[in-house]
Amino acid sequence: MKKSVITLVVVVLVVAGLLFTALCGIFYYKTDEATNESKRVDIIQPASDGVVLGLDLVGGSEITYEAVIPDDFDLNNLADGMEVARTMLQQRLDSLGYTEASCYISGERRLVVEIPSVEDPEKAVKQLGATAVVNFVDADGTVWLTGSDISKAEYENSVTDSTGISRPHVRLDLTSEGRSKLYQASVKVLARTDGNTYLAIQMDGEQISAPYVQSTLDTDSVIISVNSENAEEQSRYLANIISAGRLPFELTTAKQQTIGASLGEKSLSTSLLAGLIGLILVMIFMIVVYRLMGVISCVALVCYASLFAVAISVFHVNLSLPGIAGIILTVGMAVDANVIIFERIKEELRLGKTLRFAIESGYKRALLAIIDANVTTMIAGFVLLWQGSGTILGFATTLLIGVALSMLVMLVMTKVLLKTAVGLKITNLKLYCV
Repeated sequence: MKKSVITLVVVVLVVAGLLFTALCGIFYYKTDEATNESKRVDIIQPASDGVVLGLDLVGGSEITYEAVIPDDFDLNNLADGMEVARTMLQQRLDSLGYTEASCYISGERRLVVEIPSVEDPEKAVKQLGATAVVNFVDADGTVWLTGSDISKAEYENSVTDSTGISRPHVRLDLTSEGRSKLYQASVKVLARTDGNTYLAIQMDGEQISAPYVQSTLDTDSVIISVNSENAEEQSRYLANIISAGRLPFELTTAKQQTIGASLGEKSLSTSLLAGLIGLILVMIFMIVVYRLMGVISCVALVCYASLFAVAISVFHVNLSLPGIAGIILTVGMAVDANVIIFERIKEELRLGKTLRFAIESGYKRALLAIIDANVTTMIAGFVLLWQGSGTILGFATTLLIGVALSMLVMLVMTKVLLKTAVGLKITNLKLYCV
């Protein structure tokens, strides 16, 4: 009995703590030495501040790029080239964390990028940083390679020499044509007598890095070592810049502007209100149909909703209407798991089993079906996360977070509370719909 009371108190405190964190965050106050004023410092921001809203809810920046087609470019490949450019810009947006951003082709030679929550288009262009082709240039200004000669550029931290020490660096995988060009460039550069044996990496005419050529390079893969105090940060930056510059042709900024929300915050509040009403109706249904078990399910549901709000705030999930749809879908799945468990428990009780045994047996019988349903949903979510882009990523992210949390909360907390109810001698079978 005493143990059950302690368990109940702990559960209530946990739920209250999660609810408070979701609404207010976790914070402390410190004194600003300059002004001697108390200042709030957020450890975990409240959900209202930590969640990044999508373009359809808060607006953002719209940037229109126009392709500058070289004279020697085959116009029959223009459509394919535009699709390559669109894909690469979308990947760049995703890597920067703009999972709700979108990039689409407009007309024959234009790409439109829409980035939510970035009200300064100039800042958006700078953050995207992929308006031109990356060039590898020698000291005389001769361009030997462009970004299109690089098949892959990625950051690594591994052993690259005889010292056996892992160091940050950039690994470049070259195309067959790029390998030939780099070989010719390395021979030419190493023949210099003035000491300028480097190939500068430029974007938009600005030098990003100037690695020295150590030997003749006749290989499909090369390493660029960065020697500085912040080598890891610089290597990651260089890898991103080269990846962004692997465009088939140059892109210039034709237009940039701030755009308003297509649906607006009013739609957000309406959607959240609709979700809240739906949640309350579900809770009423569970209490009416399953009585005490329904009340326990509602407590677990409040815990789940609070934990979800904390999770999307901590991870700064980009939230749009598709993302909200993912949240509501997982709420339904969470309740569905409890319905399956409660029905199994009722079946065991009707067979004359004791309440404690019925709870254990009901969970065992329902567990496999619940895991199968959630795992198959997570597989679909991972596929969307892997292949999707833009708002699809937002939906997949909230779906995966919701499914994982619903399994954790609904399987663990409801079982703990049901056992606690038995420990508190609440054993009237009418309260369990029997």
